[in-house]
Amino acid sequence: MNSLKQVKIENLARNGKARTLEAKKADDHDNEWQAVLIPFGILNLDNDELSIYLGQSAETSDFIVDCLDWWWQDNQALDPDVEEWVLNLDGGPATRSDRTQFIKRMVELSKTIGLSIRLIYYPPYHSKYNAIERCWAALEHYWNGAILDSVEAAVQWASHMSWRAMAPVVYLVDGIYQKGIKLLAEELEPYLPFWQRSETLLTWDVTILPA
Repeated sequence: MNSLKQVKIENLARNGKARTLEAKKADDHDNEWQAVLIPFGILNLDNDELSIYLGQSAETSDFIVDCLDWWWQDNQALDPDVEEWVLNLDGGPATRSDRTQFIKRMVELSKTIGLSIRLIYYPPYHSKYNAIERCWAALEHYWNGAILDSVEAAVQWASHMSWRAMAPVVYLVDGIYQKGIKLLAEELEPYLPFWQRSETLLTWDVTILPA
């Protein structure tokens, strides 16, 4: 799982060339835009299925954990015997292993789904080895040259890309996510027994227990 950089929604020029007879006219500068989309992706390495969640607010711990929860609601029936999630992720600001709101929400998610969750972090500057980065590269290549002048246009382009000969499942996420939520030490304390760090890789390998 991982996020792509923000996508500005407006009549803005993008890299690449459109395959049309007449060149599309885009604004020269990107000083203003009508909306911003936050693409968050989950790549299932068992079946290569890609799910893309397009947030319309901010990339926060709550946004990411909500996406994981929705993904499980849609996919639980496909793999009822799973006993543990293993998530490969970068140490971005919203998913750092010391982010208090992320710890709280992930422990709550583990309890809700009744599964242990293992977080495997890529070291700094090694995110290129995360398989989902190749999905983002495919998406960027696919819609380069397109003018994403509406949310609907961005959703349509993302829905029609191809990853391993399959179209992704794309969701548009409503709602406002507040930035900068932090827990006090006493608020975080009840969650820490379920947040078990590796003895050798304290920051990069975390197991979350449901009980």
